[in-house]
Amino acid sequence: MKSLLFAASMLLASSVQALAQEFESATSAVKNMRVGWNLGNTLDANSGSTTNMWIEKYTQRKTSDYEKAWGQPVTTEALIKMFKDAGFNAIRVPVTWYPHMGVVNNELNWDIDSWTPTKVDEKWMARVKEIVDYVINNGMYCIINVHHDTGAATTAWIRANTANYNKYKDTFEDLWTQVATEFKDYDEHLLFEGYNEMLDSYGSWCFASFAAPGNYNADSAADSYKAVNLYAQSFVDAVRATGGNNSYRNLIINSYCASNGSGNWNEHLLEPLKNLAYPEDEAQNHIAFQVHYYPSIKDLSWAKTECAMMLSDIKKYLQNRAPVIFGEWGTSNNLVKGDDDKYLDDYYTSYKQNKINFAKFFVEECKKADIATFYWMMLSDCEDRASLTWTMPDLKDAIIKGYYGNDGYTTSIEGVSETSSSKILKPQKLIHKDKVIIANGDDKYTIAGTKLK
Repeated sequence: MKSLLFAASMLLASSVQALAQEFESATSAVKNMRVGWNLGNTLDANSGSTTNMWIEKYTQRKTSDYEKAWGQPVTTEALIKMFKDAGFNAIRVPVTWYPHMGVVNNELNWDIDSWTPTKVDEKWMARVKEIVDYVINNGMYCIINVHHDTGAATTAWIRANTANYNKYKDTFEDLWTQVATEFKDYDEHLLFEGYNEMLDSYGSWCFASFAAPGNYNADSAADSYKAVNLYAQSFVDAVRATGGNNSYRNLIINSYCASNGSGNWNEHLLEPLKNLAYPEDEAQNHIAFQVHYYPSIKDLSWAKTECAMMLSDIKKYLQNRAPVIFGEWGTSNNLVKGDDDKYLDDYYTSYKQNKINFAKFFVEECKKADIATFYWMMLSDCEDRASLTWTMPDLKDAIIKGYYGNDGYTTSIEGVSETSSSKILKPQKLIHKDKVIIANGDDKYTIAGTKLK
């Protein structure tokens, strides 16, 4: 009996791996994403403070109340199509889940330590699915994640320390089990990202324990990197266990705080890259790494130099193990002062030409390196989204020209590979008599690893 069970398990594992090999690899997916955009401040919006749960207190808590809470309109498929028509081929949809998992109603204060998480609210899950469908229906790649459940806010219940992991391991895995089950039949155009910017208990950016007394604590840092890897493994295990296309779906793992390791001002900056483990995964070649990038571009020459060094380090420490995406990047952190010596909240005009030049350069360099890029939010922002208007048309054009060349994007590019004039042969999943069939694109077919003629 034991030998039969062992043989059956080996057959199942080999069948899963055969299907995984036919399903688009993470390397191929990252390349085919081209350039992407973040639908930010939308499904990720939340109260953000355990002592000021204003959305819960002062709204009816409809899905639209959250979606509009940070100044954005309710998302429409027309907005997604606008990005598709412009040449973007992927949308990252940040999602914050905790407000929809049993957080107390009508209270300004939330005692997170007494929180008893529940299943995700059905209406919220349905709205997430609706927006995912907007993206998928337009032939684009879509990434959904666990967003402001991490971060620096007091409402962030996921932290990069092992005590936190031990406390919330079951909640985290159950959340991903629910999400993965909801989307298990979606094809390779949907990717899952385990967590966004996970910080330690000090709220350290750049590298673990940077905000600790003395600006570094080796034991605390080691514990943080261990926790990130534990959360990553739990994410992979939970998703894979739901079966279906999730057995070989491409999954994204972020470094500590999504740090990219750039800069030379501290000896610990590369630790988030060096300490990021590749999770154990039966489905080979279906993991990608993610980092974020918000450079200072006041000095354009130095920004380009630093970018080149960063890409070299990413190649050395990450791309030798898995493909990489910049899941967020932007050039909106440089402001100018007005006549009253106060900073102007004008993300577009501050060093505008530097922004445009750097955006084109950065996308060009990432394309050469086979790295996909997802700009953070502001290309179309607030009411411009409702009116289908570009908030930053020049910056959008720079990004598109950075990827497609100075002639920009045309629909004739669709279906043509980036390296040749031949069509991209992408696997397509079919169902026949309850069996999964993979059409390889070359008139050959596979059922559970067996070739059909």
